Parts: sequence; C-alpha cells; structure tokens
Amino acid sequence: MEEAKVLELSKRARSIAMRNHPSQAAELAIDEHVLAGGSVVNEKQATTGVLNELIGFGPLSAYLADDSIEEIWINRPNEIRFHKHGRNHFEEIDLDSEQLRRVVQKLLRHSGRRLDRSTPSVDASLVDGSRLHVVIPEVTKQHWAVNIRKFSKSIKSLVDLSNQGVISNKQLDQIKTSVRLGKNILVSGATQAGKTTMMCAILAELEGMRLVSCEDTFEIYAPLDDWVALQTRPGSAEGANEVPLRQLVREALRMRPDRIAVGEVRGAEALDLLIALNSGIPGICTIHSNSASEAIRKMRTLPLLAGGNISEGFLNPTVDSVVDMVIHCQRNQDGSRKVSEIWHRDE
Repeated sequence: MEEAKVLELSKRARSIAMRNHPSQAAELAIDEHVLAGGSVVNEKQATTGVLNELIGFGPLSAYLADDSIEEIWINRPNEIRFHKHGRNHFEEIDLDSEQLRRVVQKLLRHSGRRLDRSTPSVDASLVDGSRLHVVIPEVTKQHWAVNIRKFSKSIKSLVDLSNQGVISNKQLDQIKTSVRLGKNILVSGATQAGKTTMMCAILAELEGMRLVSCEDTFEIYAPLDDWVALQTRPGSAEGANEVPLRQLVREALRMRPDRIAVGEVRGAEALDLLIALNSGIPGICTIHSNSASEAIRKMRTLPLLAGGNISEGFLNPTVDSVVDMVIHCQRNQDGSRKVSEIWHRDE
C-alpha cells in the first residue's frame, strides 16, 4: 500500500483513537476512507500499516519484532540494513526522513534522553533492553544515522556458550574456576565480538551474591535477585547534572557489593575501577582491544586520562596485582563468535 495513503489513514485513525481502541480506530479509519470514495486493495495490509504507524514504530515494527535480527542500522531514508543469522542484509523500505524522525522520537520517549541540534547524538535503552544510538546532522553529513542493537531474550549461560562452540570445555572450566575463586576478569574484543554476551554469562554464575553494575547505557543483564543496575546520565544543555561513569563506580563501592561489573571501560573510569579492585572487591568489565595483551596495556594507560598525579609507578604494579584473567572474544568472518585466547596472571 502506498506510504502516503498509510499516513493519511494514520492521521484519521489518531482522531478516532481518542474514542476507540487502536485496532478499532484503524478499521474505522479505513471504512471512512472507503465511504469517502477512496480505495483499499488489501484491507489487512492497510490495517497493519495504520496500526504500526499509530501505536508501533512504522515500517521498523516488523524488524524490531524479529527475534532473529541482532542489529539494525539505517544510513539514509528508504534503506535498512540488519544482521541476521550471521550475515548482513539490505532491504529497501518505505521510510522517508519525516517518518524516521517520528520513529526515533517514539523510541526515545521513555528514556528521557534528548536529541536536537544542541545534543546531536544519543545513546539510550529501549523498553525491551535494546540499545539505540542516533546521530543527526550537522554531525552527520546529510541524514539521520540510526543503530539499534537488539536485546537477546535468550540469556546464555557459560554452558550454553560451550555447547555452541564459543568456548571449549577447558575454557569453560577455567572461567568457572576463576569466578568461583573471586578473580578479577577483563572481557576484551572488537565491536560485536560477543563481549557483553560473555559478561552476562559470567554474571549468571554469581547466584546468591550481590552485584552492582555500571554502564553508559543499560545492556548488562544478570538473572540475580540481588542486583542493582546503574546507568550514566548526560548533562543538560548547560552541562549541569551529568552523572558520569566514574561517579557510578564510586557509588557502587558504597553499596556493599560482592561483585561489581563495568560495561565498556574506555576512559578515566579505568582508574576508579582499578582502585575498587585493589580494595578487595572482585569485578568484571569489558574493554575494546585486539588481543588480551592489548587489553592489559589499555588498563595501564586509560587511567592516565584522569589527570592529576597518576603515574606509571602506581598503575603498573596495580594492574599486575588486580587483573587475574583476560578473556578475548573474536567475531569470525561467517558471523560466529569464539573466545580466541584466555590470559591468566601468574600467581
């Protein structure tokens, strides 16, 4: 059905929806359209299109509802790309610039995060736990750039990852032993290598413990009863009221955790994490790197971004004493994930 006709019917449905349920509103709008001399070739398709526009996310609704899709990205109107079953796919869709703006605003509605010329990029969590990232002009050259990393509804355990070939039986035993002994673990790898999946599988082993997690945007999931999840908050247009990741790590220390988890260490918060681990609270974090050894090097250098009197004389022995294990994840060309190496600190 033509997109212009769907939009026309959607406007009519919105006014009717004030007095009726959405499905009834869509049907009544179509009936009124036909009575006024309009034509609808496929009434079921028209009803679905109007409902998606009225209460869903327009043409993106079907992609968001498809559990086999891991990630969605849009570079320009009328085109969509997505990762499914280990492969990237491209399709043309009826999604103009104005529709894309409306869909993004709907997705952002519950997050409380803003997107405008003064704040031209945003990271936000969706209702289902998926992660939304949007960048708009003039940061992008012309069009809105949208990425949605879907939240997997099937939480994988370490045993699941072993059965899928992500980790070997030997690696499974090594990781379980380190978790049981309260070792500090870095999970490293490139983007989309499966770092968060690995972290969540490890956190699932912490039954009976109190976990506090800290991250920029909610992505971590732990099937634990005693778990507090913390998320950063961007500042206002004037830069006030910001809650950075460094502050969250410090807050976590005051919350009596048995374990702390930090998603995506990439800045000065590495210093606060090292101090926390050095105080005797076991932790786990993810970090972008190309190898296990590079992950350790980054833990030696990232704290320097905190400024002050931080020196290598403090950092090197601290990292040497608190980093017990590095699990390096990689994504293969066929889209599959695998742990390529596990580094252990020599006792």
